[in-house]
Amino acid sequence: MFIAETKIRVRYGETDQMGYLYYGNYALYYEVGRAEAIRQLGFTYRELEEMGIMMPVAELNVQYYRPALYDDLITVKTLLKELPTGPKIQFHSELYNEAGVFLNKGVTTLVFFDPKEKKKVNMPPILYDRLVPFFNTDILKSSDNEQ
Repeated sequence: MFIAETKIRVRYGETDQMGYLYYGNYALYYEVGRAEAIRQLGFTYRELEEMGIMMPVAELNVQYYRPALYDDLITVKTLLKELPTGPKIQFHSELYNEAGVFLNKGVTTLVFFDPKEKKKVNMPPILYDRLVPFFNTDILKSSDNEQ
């Protein structure tokens, strides 16, 4: 499993009248987490785009448990629970406040997309190569031998 963490402070303009992080802004926090996770793997979304790969969101599921509040320092934990092998990738996001209290979780499904061909494509080999060390490669090798 691949896990990355990044911190974001809740800004006043991101809150509602109660001082809670506005519900629609959680998706932005997930995006920051995804971008930083990819950066921790050694490259950026921009570099993927320069390689001809876009990653549009295909699905977003969110569950709210407790509010993030104005000026809270939020830890966004981004997890890849499975090594993607096809055209889609699922990022699991968890948000925690400074006290470590679990606030929110979401799952964002993106697809690898070639904008020139206008079709889904498999995960770029460079990304696969960077992710594989985080997963149990013994399981991967045994499944490869079965094919």
